[in-house]
Amino acid sequence: MKPRYALLGLATLLLNFTGCQSVDSRIKEKPEVFAKLDVATQDKIKQGIIDIGYSEDMVYLALGDPDQKRESVSATGQTMTWIYNSYYERYDGTRHAGYYRQVYYDPYLGTYRMHYRPALVEAYVTEKEERIRVVFKDGKVAVIEQTKG
Repeated sequence: MKPRYALLGLATLLLNFTGCQSVDSRIKEKPEVFAKLDVATQDKIKQGIIDIGYSEDMVYLALGDPDQKRESVSATGQTMTWIYNSYYERYDGTRHAGYYRQVYYDPYLGTYRMHYRPALVEAYVTEKEERIRVVFKDGKVAVIEQTKG
């Protein structure tokens, strides 16, 4: 294999791995937070499970960065809400995308003719669905809302 192709392959491989964060990569990012936890809590975090009373760092280790953060202030105090979404593609049928042009010779008329036929494409729509909502009060998880199903 030529060196430039090997380098291109390596660059492609690295790009594929840098886009996604895993629990293990987040633990390596904050090892001191993970090391202070008991074994049962460490196991939960490795499985992506959170619980009431977890700190923001613990939720980050288990679930990663939220898609959205919201801050609320009320008479009872201040809360921070982290929202995690799921993204998926939904099939939306076929759509007209233009025309195919076909040139052919018509022996009856003795000339070339054009025929246009519709070009159809499969259409998909990206959908976003809220999966988990975590509410922090005083830096600890107070509420966990999760969709079922």
